[in-house]
Amino acid sequence: MAAAPRTPRKPVSRKSSRGRTASGKPNPIDVHVGNRVRLRRTLLGMSQEKLGEAIGLTFQQVQKYERGANRIGSSRLYDLSNVLDVPVSYFFDDMADEVTRQSPRQIIGLSEDPPEVFEHDPLTKRETLELVRAYYKIADPHVRKRIFELAKALGGSGRGDDSDD
Repeated sequence: MAAAPRTPRKPVSRKSSRGRTASGKPNPIDVHVGNRVRLRRTLLGMSQEKLGEAIGLTFQQVQKYERGANRIGSSRLYDLSNVLDVPVSYFFDDMADEVTRQSPRQIIGLSEDPPEVFEHDPLTKRETLELVRAYYKIADPHVRKRIFELAKALGGSGRGDDSDD
């Protein structure tokens, strides 16, 4: 009895199936999710070691997650959301359109155009995180509001925004 002829399948790149782009870099979506993990962990004042202990990993594994070097599985993402006290959707919030276009589903069949350069979110910079943490350590709400108004004025975003003047 002759076997039925097999239809040729499109070869799947091992790198892309492991969350890497064709260039071998982490998928920007994984990088975004990792940045959101780092952002929340840092805002809570939690070390990578403490986060790792809370979810049963080493701090090195947490580092890899935060860089996007390793993908975060759904059960691990669930654990992270519980430990970091955020909904799972938090990790995907504020994702830029160019990042969402890097979804494996959307990559299949795309042209040979090079992927767009992934810009790092300024909210994930250490300086920004330290500033936010220091801001929330100010106990007096009036002083906190004055600092906020000062920062807006110095940044130029305070002009014409408020009618309190």
